[in-house]
Amino acid sequence: MDRSWQRTGLCRGNHSYLFFPPSTVERKEERERREHKAKAICNVCPVKSECLEFALEIREPYGIWGALTETERRQVLARRAANV
Repeated sequence: MDRSWQRTGLCRGNHSYLFFPPSTVERKEERERREHKAKAICNVCPVKSECLEFALEIREPYGIWGALTETERRQVLARRAANV
């Protein structure tokens, strides 16, 4: 599986904390604010599609990938399974 696309992801570096929940408790408002910021970065990222497909393929259980949360990715997978 080629992962070279990851080198050009806008989430690399200083913004990585936005894409995964903290190890401490996070209030709903904080989570929503963090996810909104992460999704804004994803939405202008040149590898958004590759990122999302990778996360769906490996069933990534954590974080924002391709502008979708864990719950949103599970919904995509469920819809895909229903259409098979």
